[in-house]
Amino acid sequence: MKSEDPAFTAPTLRKIIHLDCDCFFAAVEMLEHPEWRDIPLAVGGSASRRGVISTCNYPAREFGIHSAMPSARALQLCPQLKLVSGNMARYREVAEQIFAIYRRFTGLIEPVSIDEAYLDVSDTDALGGSATRIAEEIRTQVKQETGITVSAGVAQNKFLAKVASDWNKPDGLCVIAPAQQAEFVSQLPVKKIPGVGPRTQEKLMGLGVGTCAELQSLSLIELKNHFGKFGERLWQLARGEDEREVRTHRERKSVSVEHTFSQDLPDLEHCMDQLEKLMDDLEGRYERHRESRQILGAVVKVKFNDFTQTTAECRVDGPDLAIFASLLEEAWMRKRSAVRLIGVGYRLGAKEENAEAEQLPLF
Repeated sequence: MKSEDPAFTAPTLRKIIHLDCDCFFAAVEMLEHPEWRDIPLAVGGSASRRGVISTCNYPAREFGIHSAMPSARALQLCPQLKLVSGNMARYREVAEQIFAIYRRFTGLIEPVSIDEAYLDVSDTDALGGSATRIAEEIRTQVKQETGITVSAGVAQNKFLAKVASDWNKPDGLCVIAPAQQAEFVSQLPVKKIPGVGPRTQEKLMGLGVGTCAELQSLSLIELKNHFGKFGERLWQLARGEDEREVRTHRERKSVSVEHTFSQDLPDLEHCMDQLEKLMDDLEGRYERHRESRQILGAVVKVKFNDFTQTTAECRVDGPDLAIFASLLEEAWMRKRSAVRLIGVGYRLGAKEENAEAEQLPLF
């Protein structure tokens, strides 16, 4: 779905571009090693150390491999998979080259991750102010100067731009003009809505909802009754409404560490034995934010050996091993099974902030 920019010329409409590098870590590796370009390739941790896949190229995806998959499982699906540990310093270097290209067109850039960003080009004069032409030119310059392909989505808000950038991957461009928005949104599966994971999707399916068009048939009151505060967000996004601004500065809302163990921890006692080391690592990570951010809450994540996971959290205003131990016990008791991963984290707020921290996932 693509159009030129006249539909974006109304002064009240924003022009947002979402840019997402295609299989970024793997793409950088293929630039460094052209012989890997056409073979299944993944960047991730060692299978012997229970690592997981960070990203993989498209030949690997044909075997069903995807990010966050255990490396051991990926190698089962594709024994010939080329698995490399990666070079984060090199990835950051290439990412900075790419973001420097973005800055040629606008200063309103919100980095989402090392390889993903939103750009607000509503008031940009470049290329006649056409968001479509800007997105095309960015993609061209990034490919010419770095060899990396970037998929782009253009729309009047962040939600739609994000969905659009994934529409024609890899190396694609999708533009959702305001006149096309209602039709585009109505056909979207609800799983495309941010925050709709497997459990929420299952609950929606129980209500007879599989698409945004079907979601629109539910009233705001019904959605709030079923999903609480998130129900209001569902009501808005099902209609393509998203007023979030592109933020050039993002305050850190949380900090966390986690560890996957080479052998499953068989019981709660063995889990507790790992807690002090995890807390030390967490304190080290929090140290760099201590001057500007205060601790508002504690969170413990437990992933069991069947890959199910749970979290427990509470309010807290400082490091407290006893509280984390209590949260770890609470989480473990929900399944009472062997554990492959434990994570610990803080929710953070500004030093003068007294209100609840924004409830965003730590892990």
